[in-house]
Amino acid sequence: MPFPSSPRARSGPRRRTLFAVGPAALALAGCTAGGEGPGASHDGPSAAERRARARAARDSEGLVERYDAVIAARPGLAERLRPLREASVRHARAFGAGPGRKASPSPSPSSSAGAVPGSDKDALAALAAAERELADRRAQALLDVPGELARLLASVAAAGAAHVYLLTEGGA
Repeated sequence: MPFPSSPRARSGPRRRTLFAVGPAALALAGCTAGGEGPGASHDGPSAAERRARARAARDSEGLVERYDAVIAARPGLAERLRPLREASVRHARAFGAGPGRKASPSPSPSSSAGAVPGSDKDALAALAAAERELADRRAQALLDVPGELARLLASVAAAGAAHVYLLTEGGA
């Protein structure tokens, strides 16, 4: 006798997808990395790499601000969102955001709190959509940056995909 399918329609990535995509993205980043051979120049990051890192840091800081706005507007979600927010802070720092920049370790009320959707479910969906869009952009960008930054982008994109799952299905 076959088991009946779940009556609840699922959206977003499945757990198996996350486990399959993460290692694949990391492998791709390792395989497409250029300029790390024996003759590679180690004069420091190029201007394009510095711009890519700065954009990635700003994007992570933007996510931190979104988390802050939701936490300020919907305090009942704070415990659930705090670990995801802290991960976004760490991502911003990994890309080069300094301690004096917006990615601070503790949430602060944001002026964008008024833009938070009215229900917990809608607020979580909006955060998931932001995480998904950013993870997709980072996965695409890793093809155009050198090795170490590509690996970092792949790792953070995979973490973003996991955040989407936790916000939509996993009950972070």
